[in-house]
Amino acid sequence: MSVPAYDPGPEQFQQFPPNRIIVIHPGSLYVRIGRASDLLPVKQLHCIARKRRPGGKIYRDPFVPPSIPKTKELIEELEECRLQISHTLQSCMQSNGARRYATPPQQIAAFNRRSLPEYVSDGEPWPQVECDIVVGDLVLDIDPELAYNIHFPYKRGDFNIHSEIGGSISSVLNDLYIIWSSIIEYKLGIPLIELVKYRCVLLIPDIYSRSHLKCLMSLLLKDLGFGHCFLVQESVGATFGAGIGSACVVDIGDQKTAISCVEDGISHKATRLRMDYGAGDVCQTLSWMFHKSAFPYKNWNENIPRDVVLMRNLYQNFCHVNLDVCGPQEKTFLVDHPGDIVNKYTLQVGDECIVSPLSLFYTDLLKITGPKTTKIQNRQPSDPEDPFDAEFLRETGRKRETADTIANESQQFETANEAQPTNNADEDIVVDTLEGGPGDIVSLAPGQVLGLDAAILQSIDRSSSEELKRKMYSSILIVGGGVKVHGLNLWLQNRLALQIPYAYKTEQLEIVTSPKDIDPASTVWKGAAVMSCLESAIELWINQSEWNKFGLKILRERAPFIW
Repeated sequence: MSVPAYDPGPEQFQQFPPNRIIVIHPGSLYVRIGRASDLLPVKQLHCIARKRRPGGKIYRDPFVPPSIPKTKELIEELEECRLQISHTLQSCMQSNGARRYATPPQQIAAFNRRSLPEYVSDGEPWPQVECDIVVGDLVLDIDPELAYNIHFPYKRGDFNIHSEIGGSISSVLNDLYIIWSSIIEYKLGIPLIELVKYRCVLLIPDIYSRSHLKCLMSLLLKDLGFGHCFLVQESVGATFGAGIGSACVVDIGDQKTAISCVEDGISHKATRLRMDYGAGDVCQTLSWMFHKSAFPYKNWNENIPRDVVLMRNLYQNFCHVNLDVCGPQEKTFLVDHPGDIVNKYTLQVGDECIVSPLSLFYTDLLKITGPKTTKIQNRQPSDPEDPFDAEFLRETGRKRETADTIANESQQFETANEAQPTNNADEDIVVDTLEGGPGDIVSLAPGQVLGLDAAILQSIDRSSSEELKRKMYSSILIVGGGVKVHGLNLWLQNRLALQIPYAYKTEQLEIVTSPKDIDPASTVWKGAAVMSCLESAIELWINQSEWNKFGLKILRERAPFIW
């Protein structure tokens, strides 16, 4: 059954009202959902808690990437990397020309050991939890002693599939249905029965699995019951949100950092990279260094959700890359957990507030949360629903070229951009250039993970043309919740300026972090909202009957990215 050409129905000749378009941006820690007409989306923890059956298995996803056991070898590696960053910082100058100086950790630890908690108030009891299922931020109101299992449906920027309870793909999709429908119904005030009158735009990772996209489309159109929907890659959403036509997009999330070169709304497949680290891992390095310096809140525990939220707040409030700040700084924070008194702590901090965000460049420090990988987009398995995909063309396409030419072309493919198959039956199709192969790993030394600057250079270097490389080096866009560290963009700019090949050096290396004063964590969501209201988006919508009839074939035809 062939897919019909796009035929706008009478209702689609008119622009669809933005207040009836829902934009969903799922992440490993938070999900952002809102109407396209909203200034900002509703942001909630992307998790669900379920009451455990008597004698049922215990399963609790962590609220931060868990640290691994600190063996002697690991501690030596972490210390070596910390000292390397400290020495680099000491060789830097302040803006007034004076050399930076660091306070010895022992001196800071001596102060923190003497720091005692100050009583503030009695605090509140734990809220009564009546429901068997709790979603979003309310999960933090559950006493950790209660018998609830906690699940985060996304991990490291993709489905959180594992062999424990709740780790199957159907469980993940069920969790997504409950979380998203609860937010739509109770936070946006839209009854689920009304969703057939609404449209949905879903943001997907740049490096995606086709089988996951198929499940998500069915979730939106069949289970949630939206009238129409389409999918947008996160990096493309970022460029629309920033109002930039082309850029090398760097998305620093909580558990992943994704990089992709986007030109005129298309993410170049060869340039896509995803590293398994983000703000959550950086938070764990900060926690490790705080505890080395006798962190005064001695009961801190990474397995207690509210303790993790506290450490994340300290990371956001205290961390920076401002070389003019040196020497010990006194900071205060409150520990306000239900069921306990509220205490105020005084903490002395030194360079750990700079060293921890710099672990994005010195990735050995991120080994605290275990080994990492770097992924690229590669060939994916075929689906019987879409028999005429690139695999079919690869197997059946006639080739006029000699074997030598084809061998030559497949070599060039390593750096070539993806080409779209032609529809003219008389022309031969060279199928080797259609696509690479599901999230294979970039060839790196075992255990090696690219730092932020090295990954940007590698992504741009995988671009198909010299012109594109030059364009990307002149426009680098950083988005995501992990970028909200003052001075990080300037440090990155200085690192890149030293490493950009001379041939590509432009007048100005511009790194944009908060375009149009949008919170960088919401840039991608905002871009998808903008995109859904454009006149050209009319051709992208897929409705329920089309999905039921054609399945994946219609997605390949309509998707705003090369399938």
